[in-house]
Amino acid sequence: MKSKNMYKDQTIHHYKFRRKPNRSVGGDIGIYIFLAFCSVLMMFPLVFAVCNALKPLDEALKNPPSLFPRNPTFRNFTDLFVTMSQGWVPLSRYVWNTVFITVVGTVAHVIFASMAAYVLAKYRFPGSQLFFRLAVVAIMFTGMVTGIPNYLIMCKLHMVDTYWSLILPAIGGSLGLFLMKQFMDGFPMSLIEAAKIDGAHEMLIFWKLVMPNVKPAWLTISIFSIQGLWNNAQVQYIYTESKKMIRYALDQVALGGIARTGQQNAIIVFTMSVPIVFFLFSQSQIMETMATSGLKD
Repeated sequence: MKSKNMYKDQTIHHYKFRRKPNRSVGGDIGIYIFLAFCSVLMMFPLVFAVCNALKPLDEALKNPPSLFPRNPTFRNFTDLFVTMSQGWVPLSRYVWNTVFITVVGTVAHVIFASMAAYVLAKYRFPGSQLFFRLAVVAIMFTGMVTGIPNYLIMCKLHMVDTYWSLILPAIGGSLGLFLMKQFMDGFPMSLIEAAKIDGAHEMLIFWKLVMPNVKPAWLTISIFSIQGLWNNAQVQYIYTESKKMIRYALDQVALGGIARTGQQNAIIVFTMSVPIVFFLFSQSQIMETMATSGLKD
């Protein structure tokens, strides 16, 4: 009984005299107000886009525009579906093309970028630093700059008007390699050496040890890859109508003029919905892995 009271007294003493942050209540309130203001600024474009998609045509053309719809309706989405269904290529075909290219391109990009980053981060060989610097320089070039070289390469490989003309450039993206390499630099080499001593081979170490601990990195590059591929039209690579992506079909609907303003607003919500949904589902895993994978030598 005495020991319990002593432990209780020590606990009370610890909480009573523990170091408090050097910040006043007014400072806390100011920080919360600032964070709330930043949150409103970041959420405003998303809220405005969703509200516009729910407005009927007369409210969408109103000047000055209002933020929230007075008579919300889902007619813009139903009209968009009807318009998309009237083409000679079924809507499901556009969706299948987009899903296939997005999934294959994202998975392949994560795998190849992770393998290359693992070698560059944990092994030294002649030309490794030069190769990484070239990858960093390649980040500065946008898709418009590399469009003509990519097209010429696809022509030489006889891949124009195929899915691979969109998948291969996505696999070779330098941003994923850069992010994975920077993240793997902090992974302890001692764990890799211990696994080798236990008899594990390189592929087992990579898949079972390294990849689970760099989960935040490959989830992040997956978000960027999905966003880029899902919203990719790239009509210069695909000529056959049945092989084109849904973004191309949506752009054709948006060219219908002022009468399709509501459908244009629905298109904006549709195109940004998939990356947002993927981020919402992976956000908890990213935060959890960030908190539990801080391993250092």
